[in-house]
Amino acid sequence: MKTKYIRQNGVQIAVIQNEEVIIRDAQAALDLIATVLYEKDCDRIALPKTALPEDFFVLSTGIAGAVLQKFVSYRCKLAIFGDYSCYTSKPLKDFIYESNKGRRVFFVADEAEAVEKLAYVRN
Repeated sequence: MKTKYIRQNGVQIAVIQNEEVIIRDAQAALDLIATVLYEKDCDRIALPKTALPEDFFVLSTGIAGAVLQKFVSYRCKLAIFGDYSCYTSKPLKDFIYESNKGRRVFFVADEAEAVEKLAYVRN
């Protein structure tokens, strides 16, 4: 897994740069959190949409809930960046909309927007 660290607005952000799926389940999410949080003392992660399986975006599978619960439980902020226009599910669109109103999980268009969101969100 390739990771770069960016410091913006006095906040360190881990930007994952893999194109293949790295988070298939809650345990993989926990492994990522542990790597970033405990090795680099960083609690904000920007993750490309391609690092998640397509099933993540089918809410009925429960993968999104299990994965995102780990980020919330460990107080780690997450911005997932990519193109979401291919999804037509109203529940998913509502989920993305509601997530973006909060302060823990964001769904944004690109890496720059992910870094910006994570750098300026309050704890």
